Amino acid sequence: MIIYNVTAKIDFSIEEDWLQWMKSKHIPDVLKTGYFSGHRLSRVMSLRDTDGVTYAIEYHCASTADLHQYEVKAAGSLRKEYQERYEGKYVTFRSIMEVVD
Repeated sequence: MIIYNVTAKIDFSIEEDWLQWMKSKHIPDVLKTGYFSGHRLSRVMSLRDTDGVTYAIEYHCASTADLHQYEVKAAGSLRKEYQERYEGKYVTFRSIMEVVD
């Protein structure tokens, strides 16, 4: 299994709206693409968060080929919607992990 992880640091001022939108709109839209079998949304625990809160969203897929197809065919429009909604209020980075055990 491949885990596509998106870590997002969110400005405190949008946290409630962001979290609700992620649960009700963005994550379901990502899953509807058909490239992922599931997800997990977690809050990163830190005592030093003074300028925002950090969340990690894991999307689970069967192969790197599926992830590549998501990137090519679907990611652009989903990212654009995210960027337009929260411009200047977040920072994200992405990582890809392979489950080995």
